[in-house]
Parts: sequence; C-alpha cells; structure tokens
Amino acid sequence: MALHELSRADARRVAIRAQLLDARRPDGLLDVVRHLTLLQHDQTAAVAPSADLIAWSRLGSDYSPRELAGALTDRTLIELHGMVRPAEDLALYTADMAEWPGPGPLRGWQEAHLRWLEANDACRLDVLHRLGSDGPLAARDLPDTCAVPWRSTGWSNNRNVGKLLDILVLRGEVAMSGWRGRVRLWDLAERVYPDEPSIPVGEARRRRDTSRLRSLGITRPWPECSNDSSEVGEAGEPAVVEGVKGRWRVDPAQLGQPFSGRAALLSPLDRLVFDRRRLAELFEFDYQLEMYKPAAQRRWGYFALPILYGDRLVGKLDATADRAAGVLRVDEVHQDVTFTRSMTAAIDQEIKDLASWLGLDLMLADSGR
Repeated sequence: MALHELSRADARRVAIRAQLLDARRPDGLLDVVRHLTLLQHDQTAAVAPSADLIAWSRLGSDYSPRELAGALTDRTLIELHGMVRPAEDLALYTADMAEWPGPGPLRGWQEAHLRWLEANDACRLDVLHRLGSDGPLAARDLPDTCAVPWRSTGWSNNRNVGKLLDILVLRGEVAMSGWRGRVRLWDLAERVYPDEPSIPVGEARRRRDTSRLRSLGITRPWPECSNDSSEVGEAGEPAVVEGVKGRWRVDPAQLGQPFSGRAALLSPLDRLVFDRRRLAELFEFDYQLEMYKPAAQRRWGYFALPILYGDRLVGKLDATADRAAGVLRVDEVHQDVTFTRSMTAAIDQEIKDLASWLGLDLMLADSGR
C-alpha cells in the first residue's frame, strides 16, 4: 500500500472537507449526523448547546434546534454515551453490549467493574424493575440499594446510581430516552432502541473505523479510545505530513479533491478542533476550552469559538448569548493572524448570522480591530 505524502495544507483541507466545513453545504441535519457519525450532546449553552452549534456551522441559519429535538423524539436519532447518533448505527454497538465487559482476558478495570456490578445485582434488578413499571425516569428517581458503593478519586465517588446506569447502558439494558429540561431521562433499552439485528463484533468495528475516518479525513492511528471518537484501526491508508513526526491514517477518497473554503464559527467541542494534538500539529493552532478555569486565567473567554477561514484557524470569538437581555454580546475577536479586509467581512457576516440564528440582537464591544 502506497504511503501518501501530504503537506500541512493538504492535511488541513482533507480534515475540513471531511468535517463538512468547506464551501459546500450538506443537505440537512440527518446528512450531517450520518456523515459526522455523532454530535456531542453537551448542554453548556453560553452561546448555544454544542450539538446545535455544530449543526448550524454546517447548515447555516436554515437549521432549527427543533429539528434535532424532533429527530430525538421520533428516534431517527438516538443518544448513546452522551453522543447523538443515527438510530441505524445502533446495530454497530449491540454486539459489543452483549459481550460486556468484553472478550477475555479482561483488563484490571474491566474486572473491577464486573465485580462491582455482581456485588450490586440486587440494585440492578431494582432499577430495571422501577424503569419497567414507571419509566422513563431521571437518575434521582431511581433507588440506590447498592450494597457496595462506587469508589473513585474523582467526581463519581459514591454516585452509585449514575455509575450503575453507565454500566447498564454498556450492557444494553438501559438507554437514555430523552430530557426533562436539562435532566436526562432513562428507560429500558428495549423501549428505546430499534429492534434491529446486531452486526458481528469484528464487522461492526471495521465499519465504525471506516465511518470515523471518513468523518475525520485524517487522524493518528491511536490505540482504542474509550470515547469512541478517534479510533480508526486499519481504516484508510498510511500517510505522513510534511513537518510533522509520525504516521497518520488518511481517507484516500479525500485526496486530490478540489477545495473551496469559507468562514465558520466552531463549537469548542467540534470534532475539527476536539483532538488538541492534531489541532496543534496540522493547524498550528493554540486553543483550550477555558470554561473550567478561573476568569482571571482565561486568555480567550469562557466558551470562545474557534474561527475557521479557508484552510486555517485564524482566531477565537469570545461571545455570550445573554437571552435575558436579548443580545449576543461579543466581548472580543481574538486574531491569531492579522485579518485582511476580506477575512474581516466574512467573519463579521458569520457573527451577524449567528446572532440572527439565535434570535438575538448583536452587541459589539471594542474588539481592537
């Protein structure tokens, strides 16, 4: 198999086209989700919920959040592990669910999870019974009858029901069925998931790898990732990128294609920027989501949106949707490169479109431009 030799510009353009962020616009929300394979359903809404912002970045202001809500309600799309996915893709995961905690030999953490679940099987049955009779329910409405508490050095310590639900989702017994405001609702998986036959584990993983690489365009051949967003196995073909150490996997269908870029404002959780190492290596772009930092330590803002122009990431937009005041407040446009007149015009238009899509008036602070 030939080793593809790419410049950084080549690699960036492959990634941008694969993420549907070039000048072509996809046809609709389902096309976007099917191609990207997932939308992260994060409820942080400093500007807009990330899934909606990602859809808007691709589709423009014709997209309405009601489309996503409707697709989740009619189960055209489903939520699995915090990711919105096409319902037909569930068949790529159910064989793994049936094998939980995985084929042997098990790793230490897998054995620990299995032992904890076995020790709390009575609680598992209580939860399934309660969901069966009264579901869908919020986690707080489910009984915590765990005999052995969940121990962790992190935020999940002693959060027994939450951890149990995580495991029952992995086992295919429980599924996220919807939202009550900002609270997730849970139900028996058989009442949420489509009744489709499973695809064998090996074939399912091959298909997932191929779909992920098609959505990313180019990525590192990482070992298997627990967040199920970057692992591509042997999909695609090997590549090297000029000026970057190491090997990559590239989708050959993306090579040699014409490229026409545009301006776009991206969610901090957008898959174009989510892999910070790839972001630094291919785009030479310094970025962090700073919402968890004290305000005095932030360089770009609480929920700064990366700014794409053509085949480069050129800055960050520090903006907040103040819905009570009815405004999209733009505190600063951080320029990583000096904006040309045409860049400024295109980026300003995206900011205006964002405010219009949100149904807010635009309030600009002095950006220093």
